[in-house]
Amino acid sequence: MIKKILLASLFLSSLIAFSQEIVSSTPLELKKNRGVFQTINNEKKEVTLFVSDKIKVNAIHLNEKMQIVDSISTERPNPKVYKNMIGYNVNNDNTRLFWSSDDYEDIFTQLYDFNSQKVVTQQYTLVLKEEKFLQKFSENENFYILTVVKKSNNLKLHIFDKEGVYKEKTFNLDNFHFFKQKFVKTNLYGILEESFLPNEWPFSMHNMNVENPTSLNEATKKRKCYFNKKQLVLTIDTNPKYTQAIVLDLENFTATEKIVTSPSIVDVTESGYPIRVNANSFFIDNKLYQIKSSKEIFYFTIKDLDGNLIKEYSATPDAPIEFKNTEITQKGNDFIGGGEKVLENSSQFIRKITNLHAGVACYRVGENIRITFGGISDTSQQPTGQVVMNQFGLIGALLGAVIFNPTMDSFNSYNIRKVVKVDGLFDKEGNHVKGELQPLAFDKIREFLDKNENTSSQIIFKIDSYYLGYYDAKAKNYIITKFND
Repeated sequence: MIKKILLASLFLSSLIAFSQEIVSSTPLELKKNRGVFQTINNEKKEVTLFVSDKIKVNAIHLNEKMQIVDSISTERPNPKVYKNMIGYNVNNDNTRLFWSSDDYEDIFTQLYDFNSQKVVTQQYTLVLKEEKFLQKFSENENFYILTVVKKSNNLKLHIFDKEGVYKEKTFNLDNFHFFKQKFVKTNLYGILEESFLPNEWPFSMHNMNVENPTSLNEATKKRKCYFNKKQLVLTIDTNPKYTQAIVLDLENFTATEKIVTSPSIVDVTESGYPIRVNANSFFIDNKLYQIKSSKEIFYFTIKDLDGNLIKEYSATPDAPIEFKNTEITQKGNDFIGGGEKVLENSSQFIRKITNLHAGVACYRVGENIRITFGGISDTSQQPTGQVVMNQFGLIGALLGAVIFNPTMDSFNSYNIRKVVKVDGLFDKEGNHVKGELQPLAFDKIREFLDKNENTSSQIIFKIDSYYLGYYDAKAKNYIITKFND
């Protein structure tokens, strides 16, 4: 039995290259079409790994030291109906895993009770014919599915609590202001159905996890959402003149609209021809970090959601960027491949970021905020299964079951893209902090995976440190390693 094998597994704690510490190595033999998904109990700092193949799901319970304390093996739900592992919630020490059909109307849950060694299942049928899926979240001991009602200003939350009880809440946004580019009036549905292909699909609402470093691949999205225990904040940057924030209160189920304008930039020539202007934002610690640029100027501002200015920076083509801590780099080019090079002056950065998909990404480092300013090019190529996952708002890798793993998505590389970026460090008041930036755990993990190409079924999650899990098919082990910033 798998339980006996797992409980007899070998635990290692030796420090090896890349600041990598192997904390658990589990003998495990997986069939084809395998997938791995993790759930985290933040209060107890415990993790449950769900390792599935085409036949079974193995739930492996890890304690705060990432040591295996128990496991359960059960049959995988009908793969013809329930194709996707989409999320979880936690009830005391037990984890409920959610599976869904591609259209999210059929939901199947498995509650893993390690004390009784039982798996309790439950089925739900959602009626979503008049709704479009936007995103999903696991928090507050609840699992949420967010949708927009077709041709309306209504958002809907489908909520599954820790007892498995289902309810739905509707947010009416009829009094909000929705405009497409050039201030064409529309409704919420009209804003969300806009296509920014190939970088962003209609009805995509990218889930930002601010506890992890955010890749520019994520940060350049025009529609993003930020989830915490009390509120869900949706930001929309489809109009370069402002960021529209929709704040959903998850306790009172009320909605608030915030319009945060960006610095004014001339967007037409004297002859009346349009000038390209690019803009985007990132929300963290109740502050909105906005960037805006044309070929003549780059602005970086920090405001609260009421529009109060906290700090403003600017850069021009004929002067160095005073608020950067790294060189300006470019990886790749307009064709496949291309190495990394340093851009020597501000004019190159401002011109390139204006013509690319621009984004700003923020990450806490101690008491400070590390910020990446940059842009990415289009890509005409996508990984296997990515088109399907984008269509349904899914994140991860297609491994027999589509895996819900926002952290792994944050880690995505910039393959087949041109990437231009520069980093800066700022304190809580928005003041620039000078000094050299240290490598992050994500950088160490990327270096490790680059040198170990035979790993598969990878996951990344964070508790006190970052943990990388991967399957070694040759050794038939599932290995968990630890990395620190």
